[in-house]
This record gives sequence, C-alpha cells and structure tokens, in this order.
Amino acid sequence: MEMVSFNGWQECIRFRNELVDVIVSTQFGPRILRYGFLDEENEFAEIEEDQGQAGRDGWRMYGGHRLWHAPEADPRTYYPDNEPLVWQDLGDGVRVTQPVERTTGIQKEMDIRLSPVGTHVRVIHRLYNRGLWDVRLAPWALSVMLSGGTAILPMPPRLPHTDPAGLLPVNSLALWPYTDLSDARLIWGRQYLLVRQDPLIKIAQKIGAFIPSGWCAYARRGHLFIKRFAVAGEAVYPDLGCNVEVFINERFLELETLGPLQTIPPQGFIEHVEDWYLFRDVPTPHNDAQVERHVLTRIVETVV
Repeated sequence: MEMVSFNGWQECIRFRNELVDVIVSTQFGPRILRYGFLDEENEFAEIEEDQGQAGRDGWRMYGGHRLWHAPEADPRTYYPDNEPLVWQDLGDGVRVTQPVERTTGIQKEMDIRLSPVGTHVRVIHRLYNRGLWDVRLAPWALSVMLSGGTAILPMPPRLPHTDPAGLLPVNSLALWPYTDLSDARLIWGRQYLLVRQDPLIKIAQKIGAFIPSGWCAYARRGHLFIKRFAVAGEAVYPDLGCNVEVFINERFLELETLGPLQTIPPQGFIEHVEDWYLFRDVPTPHNDAQVERHVLTRIVETVV
C-alpha cells in the first residue's frame, strides 16, 4: 500500500498485486477512483471537470465507484460526499469511513480488499444509522464505467409455456419515466439484455431488473468487468424489485447493484457486498450467442 496523487488529488491510497491496482480517495467519498490492469486504462470513468476538486458545496459526479442509499430522492441521495475520510489499513486493503451526513444521520463506509493474486476485489459497503430513530433504506453500489462499452444483464432461464415451472413470473423489469424501449442502445435477447453506451447519443436512458443469478458485467475494448453479489430472493428490493440497474448518457455507463430494503435501528448498520473480476481478451457481445460463447466461460471462473 502506498500514498499517491491521482488526477490532482493528494493522499490517495493505492494497492496492487501483479495484475491490477486500486486507488481510493481519502479527501472525499468514500470513492474508489481507479480499478484496472497495471499501466493500462482505468476501467472507471474520470469526469474531467471534477478531477482534482474536493471540499466544495454541492454533489459531484467525480467518476469511479460510490455508495448511495436507495430509493433515490433529492436532496437525501445527493448529500455531498466532499469531506475528508477516516481510513484504516486492513493489510490487503483499506477501510474508508465518511463523516456522518448532517442532514440524514447516515454514515457510509467501504472495506476494499484486493486478492494477492488475480484480479478479484471485494468491496463491502456499509450504511450506519447514526440518528435517533429507525430508517428504511437499501444500499446502492454504483460504478461509473468508461464510455464505449456494453452492459450485460442475464435473465433467468427461459422455459416453454407448457413447462409446469413456467406458470409464474421469475423476475421483473423496471422502467423510469425517461426509459425508451425503442432505444437502439437496448439489445433485447431471449436470455440477456445488453445495454450499449454510445458517446454520440446524448439522451439519458435507464433500466432496472431483478437478476436472480447474482451477476452483471461490462465489456469494453477486449476487457470484461464482472460484478457478483448476493441475492435475497424473498426480500423486498427498491425500485419495483431491482437488484441491478443501468444508467447511460453520452459520457458514461453506470453499472449499479442494490441490496434489499431494510430497517436500520439507531446505531445499527446494513451491508452490501460486491466481488469484482477483470478479464482480458473478451470480445464485446452483440447477442445472446456471443454472451454464451465469450462471457459465460469467464463467469464460471468467478464462482467461489
């Protein structure tokens, strides 16, 4: 572990193994600013006008990976995470904890751990209730991905109408008021939904789903970024039952996972865990067959 400067920010924490490195801010957040192969492009977007900025009023995108609380509400969700963090060396990673949000009583914390070999990173997201009464929230982990790639959302196995197990629905899709089902950036397959980021299309788009298999991915220029997460099948999830959401505009794609809605008592907390993996030499898929040929073999490698 070492302290480095990154994009104009001082006192960032960098840890690495022989394949990948991770950079975490201590001046604001909690935010993971970088994850990628050594000496190669950051997998996360870096929002140009926010680089090197911190300590000002107002919420900033920054880029990278962040923790929010769902369901989305302004101003609660957009509390500015611009203040310095308390951090702790975990040996194989770092714990970063923000000051308590003054208007919400919520405190955010991340444990970020890198495996000694391979590309595996485990991110444990925590939301503490430092207020005086119960609050009901869901943890919401958002990765702002570099533009030009495609998100991959797996649907549950398809069954024929005559199969007795096919009588009831198996998952849900959530649409926002600005969701456009005719958008060519949405590629509807039989088994997979692909969401393509296009820097030439400035119209925002969002879609959500319940993904029982507990994974989603982002393919870009030969790299495949995979998120794995636990699924609580009987729990209530926010946004009409979503545990995965994708937002796109002309600058980036957000690959988001959510935990269940839970009631947090005073001084209690909830957790949401993501496991990240990164692979090389994976073509960007454009249909179901290409997902099954190029992506599923990598998904199998992430099973623990």
